[in-house]
Amino acid sequence: MDNKTFFILLAVMAVSTYLVRAIPFAAFRKKITNRKVKAFFDYIPYTVLSAMTFPAILYSTDSVITASAGALTAVILAYRGRSLLIVAVGTCAAAFLVSLLLMFVPL
Repeated sequence: MDNKTFFILLAVMAVSTYLVRAIPFAAFRKKITNRKVKAFFDYIPYTVLSAMTFPAILYSTDSVITASAGALTAVILAYRGRSLLIVAVGTCAAAFLVSLLLMFVPL
């Protein structure tokens, strides 16, 4: 990627990130008391992070199947309240084991 493309993409990302944070300040003059609106604005950063991360997860390995197994394992372990280290190790182990399984059982 050349510098021109990089700086264009960087500017678009900066403006879009700034707009998501600046629009609530411009649109609402008083303190937001509605629980649903507050919850909506509280979850925006997590939603954006998930939308950017999930496609990268599916193409992180040579196979979408192994990546999906790792992602499913991560969701299950995180839902059960395991630590970040356990989730990361479990995800890697699941993806590795599924890749070994796919070596012997072609799809």
